Amino acid sequence: MSIFERLRAIPARRLDLALTALVLTAQLWPLLSSPGPWSWWGYAVVLAAAVPLVWRRRAPVVVLMVTLGVVALYDLSDRVAAQPIWYGALVAMYSTAAYASRWPRILALLVATAGGLAFTGSSDTAVRGVVTFVAAYAVGRAAAVSRSHAAALEERAVQLERERRIEAERAAERERARIARDMHDILAHAVSLMVVQAEAGPVVVRSDPDRAEAAFDAIAASGRDAMVQLRRLLGVLKEGEGPRAPQPTLADLPDLADQVAGPGLTVNHTVTGTPVPLPGDVDIAAYRVTQEALTNIVKHSGATHADIRFDWQDDELVIRITDDGRGSTHARPHGGNGLIGIRERAAACQGSAAAGPRSDGPGFEVVVRLPLGVTV
Repeated sequence: MSIFERLRAIPARRLDLALTALVLTAQLWPLLSSPGPWSWWGYAVVLAAAVPLVWRRRAPVVVLMVTLGVVALYDLSDRVAAQPIWYGALVAMYSTAAYASRWPRILALLVATAGGLAFTGSSDTAVRGVVTFVAAYAVGRAAAVSRSHAAALEERAVQLERERRIEAERAAERERARIARDMHDILAHAVSLMVVQAEAGPVVVRSDPDRAEAAFDAIAASGRDAMVQLRRLLGVLKEGEGPRAPQPTLADLPDLADQVAGPGLTVNHTVTGTPVPLPGDVDIAAYRVTQEALTNIVKHSGATHADIRFDWQDDELVIRITDDGRGSTHARPHGGNGLIGIRERAAACQGSAAAGPRSDGPGFEVVVRLPLGVTV
């Protein structure tokens, strides 16, 4: 810790008491070091000119006026030692410049300099006194500006720390919301597939054992995939977790289509245009909206056919998921979290999503538009 830091750690009251004692000693020194005998008047004036410095921070202008008034009485006695510099008056002027408001301190400076010029017998002494007062005032103003600047920097640092903490909390909330959406997608998709396959299994277990076995295999595969993805997401919430497997992206869509396809439902996946690399969040969002749309088909549509179409255009990727099921009954734009989640994920990537019954026949349609090259 530097000497300045140590001084700042000392209470202001103690510093003022020590400064008052130092000024008193310096002003008494001419009386104590020179042969006397001196009049008691000199000692009294020196004491009266130093003691008010204890209150220099609380009432700097009053302390300055009292000090100057007392100093002017010093020469009323002939038996006093010469005082080269009145340190108490200089400290009071410094304190006025450092702690008083603007107009009181300017008025105090004018009064002090005018009084010095008017009541000092020697012009040299008067000029020297004015120069020292102005210098003390300048040093006081420099200290006040420095203190104000330091306070502003400290306040700014506190504000930045507060903003950083708020932003960290918001980021954590966004991450929790993302994890909640992903967990919803994973569980809804896996459970829906498992329920559909489990319902279909007993129907074909006698008539078509191979299809029944495939249905049970699909149930197991869906459960295992859900467990893997849930472990991956829950790992985000654990500290000290090692490297985690990446989240599913468009490259995993063929596996997703195979999981959804089963007894009574066929899924086709087509791509038009030229695929381009997507930002990570957009890539994940494209997979998740497709997964959610397929989950809605399995849960609500009763469809026998679903089609996934990826249309890579010049400035956007258009994802169109259609089915031939009960379009009007499973639209539910205001019910459940599925379609809401699709819209939120698209909006987070500066895209859009629309859903409703197909216009070209029975069934339901989800259309998602994601801009290409958007960094989120």
